[in-house]
Amino acid sequence: MENLSIVIITFNEEKNIERCILSVKEIADDIVVLDSNSTDQTIEICEKLGARVFSQKFLGHIEQKNCAISFAKFPFILSLDADEAVDEELKTEILKIKQNKTADGYIINRYNNYCGKWIRHGAWFPDHKLRLWDSTKGKWAGLNPHDKFELISNSKSLMLKGNILHWSYSTLEEHKNKIESFSTIAAKAYFLQGKRSSQIRILFSPIFRFIKDYFFCFGFLDGSLGWFIASLTFKEIKLKYKKLLDIQNET
Repeated sequence: MENLSIVIITFNEEKNIERCILSVKEIADDIVVLDSNSTDQTIEICEKLGARVFSQKFLGHIEQKNCAISFAKFPFILSLDADEAVDEELKTEILKIKQNKTADGYIINRYNNYCGKWIRHGAWFPDHKLRLWDSTKGKWAGLNPHDKFELISNSKSLMLKGNILHWSYSTLEEHKNKIESFSTIAAKAYFLQGKRSSQIRILFSPIFRFIKDYFFCFGFLDGSLGWFIASLTFKEIKLKYKKLLDIQNET
């Protein structure tokens, strides 16, 4: 049987972390939490539920998740965020894989809950993520804050049944606040990667994204919440490129 480590990064996640850990108790041989110096009850809850908890200053989404892997007992890892949980169908699939692992990585759909409603259209559905993998066959990459795990070339990946349940934002205000921080992080990451902005990009990139998400991906079928998701994504992209242009002008 393949032993499985669950790896989670946290910061002030007392409202979410118990649900996350309880959802993986049946499939986990090891639960690791790398915490970024939480000031609430996150650490106490994790330890009470049997997780091994380590603390470290937040290094960035990609850097923190790569570091968290190093604390896992086993190379076969399921990576979750604290506001996520595993549904019953996915648990069954993972238990089968532990008996007979046939790939280096497994892609899982993430089912997003937004302001109390499960989203089934737009850019958020389907939301495929490579989250179950052999950690010796890849690493976290991408551009902060939008990390992704990348397998080395010639690795095999398969799609699993079931979902990672994701409680994204409970209120519109929470989403708006996250946009401010995420757009700042993204602008800095873009600049360090040599990406550049312009007034044309600030104008047109958000428009193209809105049209794609709301119309071509049928975001409008999620009603008012579909509109808010597409509109706030528009705002985040506009802010990202505006802040990137500001950084360019300051250097």
